[in-house]
Amino acid sequence: MNDNARGALYMNIAMLAFTLNDTSMKAVTLTMPLWQAISLRGVLTTAALVAIGVMMGGLRLVPQGRDRAILIIRTIAELGATALFLVALTHMPLANLSAIMQSLPLAVTLVAAAVLGEKVGWRRMLAIAIGFVGVMIIIRPGTAGFDRWALMGLGSVACVVVRDLSTRQLSRQVPSATVAIWASGSVLAMGLIGLGIDGWQPVTATESMWIVAASANLIVGHMFVIMVMRVGDISFVAPFRYMALFWAILMGWLLFDTLPDQWTVIGALIVVAMGIFTFWRERQLVRMAR
Repeated sequence: MNDNARGALYMNIAMLAFTLNDTSMKAVTLTMPLWQAISLRGVLTTAALVAIGVMMGGLRLVPQGRDRAILIIRTIAELGATALFLVALTHMPLANLSAIMQSLPLAVTLVAAAVLGEKVGWRRMLAIAIGFVGVMIIIRPGTAGFDRWALMGLGSVACVVVRDLSTRQLSRQVPSATVAIWASGSVLAMGLIGLGIDGWQPVTATESMWIVAASANLIVGHMFVIMVMRVGDISFVAPFRYMALFWAILMGWLLFDTLPDQWTVIGALIVVAMGIFTFWRERQLVRMAR
């Protein structure tokens, strides 16, 4: 395997792992309160990340100076993204929510141009505009299929944009494990607060299985995403992120007997096509610059 093939494989594994995490959370929240599920997953995930960070060495949980403020902003965005996504997930088909989340690369590109001053040509701006038309086709404002859960999905996208752009502002002195532990620990704290309000119910063996599966897949997803960044050409590997939509459709069909309608599929195809175009165009620009 060359580096690009290895990177594509890693990205596919990461997207499958993240989708299996979402699938497990959706399955367990059919019988378990959401905040209890978040808390239990958070305990396992945070403990595993701390162990991984210690084994890797050089773990510093409290960054200094500007990095600390940026990490706080990133953590708040992570909380918003997780809460909005999981609440929406409990009320929406997995594939529909995943289709909305595919607009993330386009949104990041747009906000990076507007806020960070990154150069985005007219072709990519047109692709972004067409991509957001695809998002409107998915959520269909003004129709019976449009509700507050779809809006929560869009809110989660907005929070992830803030999270990702904040991550880009962190210095290299901040270990990846530190960022992951802050994110996981804060989500755990949020779950415990919600658990204090909603209360605790006994956990069955099946629910335990789903929680362990969610935690394990979340950790695998994070690990392989980090590995992706270290091999291959990112502009080649990044479009494989859209495999998450395929996995979401497959898991929704196999476990929940749900399939997206034709308009969701059409909108998702538009979003994916425009996302792939923006990656391709960025690759072309890099080649010309070289």
